Amino acid sequence: MNERVSPFGDLGDFAPASAKPKAEILEVANQVAEQHGFPSRQPVKQAAPEAAPATMPATPSAPEVPATQAQPKEQLPSRRRTTGRSEQVNIKTTFAAKKRLMEISVERDMPLGEILEQALEALEKSWGSAT
Repeated sequence: MNERVSPFGDLGDFAPASAKPKAEILEVANQVAEQHGFPSRQPVKQAAPEAAPATMPATPSAPEVPATQAQPKEQLPSRRRTTGRSEQVNIKTTFAAKKRLMEISVERDMPLGEILEQALEALEKSWGSAT
């Protein structure tokens, strides 16, 4: 009873499956892809360009710029500020409330944290005067 049984058992008769010929599978896959209009990922081989004359132009020409080149996006000014506020508050709200908050922030040129602090102060004052 001191002998342990091998967890792998007898693997002497184990043999891996024979490899399938890849060339045949690839040919079939390529045919099906062509029939259904799938583009190949393989690069298109182009004919070698003919040798150009070895003379250099007398004046360098400006590099050609395509007419459809995209214009750089307009950069908006950063709204990030060093305020000493390091805590984050995530809340669910309506779109209208979020829009009002953002409008106030832009209108008064104030960070959202400062607007929240002032709103809380005003709310606490209104509660204090109501009682």
